[in-house]
Amino acid sequence: MTTTTPGHIHDVAGIGVGPFNLGLAALAAPVDGLDAVFLERRAGFDWHPGMLLESAHLQVPFMADLVTLADPTSPYSFLNHLKETGRLYPFYIRENFYPLRAEYNQYCQWVAGQLPNVRFGTDVNRVTFANGVYELHCQGPGGPEVVRARRLVLGTGTSPHIPEAAAGITDAGGLVLHNSEYLARREELVRQPSITIVGSGQSAAEIYHELLSEIDVHGYQLNWVTRSGRFFPLEYSKLTLEMTSPEYVDYFHALPPQTRDRLNAEQKNLYKGIDAELINDIHELLYTKSVAGPVRTSLLTNAALTGAAHNPEPGTHTLDFHHHEAGADFTLESAAVVLATGYSYREPAFLAGIAGRIRRDAAGRFEVGRNYGVGAVAEDIFVQNAELHTHGFVTPDLGMAAYRNSCIIRAITGREVYPVERGIAFQHFGVPQRAVVTA
Repeated sequence: MTTTTPGHIHDVAGIGVGPFNLGLAALAAPVDGLDAVFLERRAGFDWHPGMLLESAHLQVPFMADLVTLADPTSPYSFLNHLKETGRLYPFYIRENFYPLRAEYNQYCQWVAGQLPNVRFGTDVNRVTFANGVYELHCQGPGGPEVVRARRLVLGTGTSPHIPEAAAGITDAGGLVLHNSEYLARREELVRQPSITIVGSGQSAAEIYHELLSEIDVHGYQLNWVTRSGRFFPLEYSKLTLEMTSPEYVDYFHALPPQTRDRLNAEQKNLYKGIDAELINDIHELLYTKSVAGPVRTSLLTNAALTGAAHNPEPGTHTLDFHHHEAGADFTLESAAVVLATGYSYREPAFLAGIAGRIRRDAAGRFEVGRNYGVGAVAEDIFVQNAELHTHGFVTPDLGMAAYRNSCIIRAITGREVYPVERGIAFQHFGVPQRAVVTA
């Protein structure tokens, strides 16, 4: 772990150490002449600990680790982690490209433990700017301190999203939790007479599958409700995967803001769907359990949560839904509620001190440049996973993180330290620049 000498000025300071800034730290560490420091308020790296289910795996292959797609020779690769921890041959024999989620978390912890430019237990409370330098006012392990840097990379990540319709029950008593708390509160859940999961993505499916597998043991009623028209799979065909490419980001970024917003709403099957194998496993489990008789479960689609109330005396929750296609309302009573409703970006409060140095669009969002900069005066502030509205559905994708970090390092250093791919797709996403031969 690096320490900062009072008065020292770093070339760049990263705030927040999730997978994206951890990958940037790993790629920045060996770059000669690049003085970088990365600050994280938590005591150590831990990636969505509430969802580290034993069998849950990534939805991207192992090559989408922190560094490989930028530098396959990096000592911080997933394969090197396996080699160093004696697990490379078991992974090879397994013949599965998709690491377990707990395994990926261990890998990230391994990388974080080796990097000299990462500091945990350091909370950034306020950021100011003076004389060409950003001053990060922190509470560190040794007390208050100021870390200085010429550039910033914001990697504070996303926060659990609670729908407005559920706001009335989250603090009203009873058992209501976001899926990010699932493992910590699982034992409470399984003791309830009824459980309702709200949401349609991978996390909702993983929780439903696990709770369904033990429904006979505990005897609860299990409901799964989504506003989507179906429990849709993540689209993973090869030509669709080409959309996770520099060319598609170029195309998307150049579109008008209204078009980008519309596309993001339409493309949820590209990044918010369920692994198709898991969908099949759920159906197989339902079929298997139905042999002994009706299964105490309901799966409901096209149903949007419109309101919720806690009923203290019976200890239940009344959930109000509107069915889109039928145009009708209905209610469910449930002792416990799991909100598998995703994550959303929230600007950290410490940005208030440098608000004038950040570009914004007409809606007040970050106006993120093609190379991930948001600096209003200079390209000296960059963002990680805060550019869905400007760069599209690839924003949270682990497979594009090394590419984004290569672009950020190029912008910071003024040279292409890691080759930045410009063309990998066979298809055109916009109007072709030369005539298409039809005869």
